[in-house]
This record gives sequence, structure tokens and C-alpha cells, in this order.
Amino acid sequence: MKQTPLEQKLSTIARPVIEDCGFTLVCVQLTSESGSQLVRIMAEDPATRNLGVDDAAKISRALSAVFDVEDPINGAYRLEISSPGIDRPLVKLQDFETYKDFEAKLETDTPAENGQKRYRGVISGLDGENIKLATDQGEVSLPFAALIKAKLVLTDELIKKTANL
Repeated sequence: MKQTPLEQKLSTIARPVIEDCGFTLVCVQLTSESGSQLVRIMAEDPATRNLGVDDAAKISRALSAVFDVEDPINGAYRLEISSPGIDRPLVKLQDFETYKDFEAKLETDTPAENGQKRYRGVISGLDGENIKLATDQGEVSLPFAALIKAKLVLTDELIKKTANL
């Protein structure tokens, strides 16, 4: 999934800190909010795929100290640590295999021949580095490298099935 250069830099700094705390980095998102920047970092316990409030606080303290030293962001920013949630973002190629048969929304950076950039459908799996998605218009194959957003859709089925993942 595509990231800005600053998001890549923040990921590079955050990943070892989060792993030292016993968790896995899911993604880093950088947005502007109320005149300052918001650094949203999603992490999870690899065993449970969840992140509790105490775990988020532990990561926040560790990352704040490292970000203070590294100073990767110009100006004021807010650091937010959270779980990816049930309707989690899909950021790694392997996520599309893990969440096969679940409904997802995907957005690409370049439109297809028909001009479409946004898709919604059931993940059919992978074909090399392409994601197969069963949509209302039939199956499409989207290059992973072209994705700018991908997220599971919150459904009753997702809630039931993720309890067993």
C-alpha cells in the first residue's frame, strides 16, 4: 500500500519500538487536523489481533520518547495509538489472503479503463501481487502496488468470523 515519504519514515522509526513492546505495527497514517498534524499509528498484539488501552498507552510512551529524540515531524503534532479495529485497514499483501472471503472497499491511485478507482466486493484471494475481488460487476484483479486505501467492511459476518481468527 502506498505511503507518503513521511509516513514511510515514521513507520521505519515506529516499527522496532512497537516490536520491542511486544506488538506489531499495522499502519501509520498522517493527516492534518485543526491546524496541526495527527500521527495515527495502528498496532496489534500478534496473538489476538487486538490492542488494549493499557497496551496503547505503553506504545504511546515509548514512541513519544523516540519521536522527541528523532524529531521526524516539523511543527506541532498529536500522536494517537489505536487498534486497527474489526473493520481494519488492509495494508500488507498477506492481509488479502488472511481476510479472503470478507467484504472490503479498495481504492486505487489510477483509474481502470472504465474510469473506476473505487471498488467494493468480496476478497477472492491473490494472483501473484494482484488482489482478486468479486464485485457486483464481476471479478476484478487489482495490482497491490496501485492501492491507496483498502479496508474491511463491517458486517455481521465479519463480526462473527473475526472472533475465530
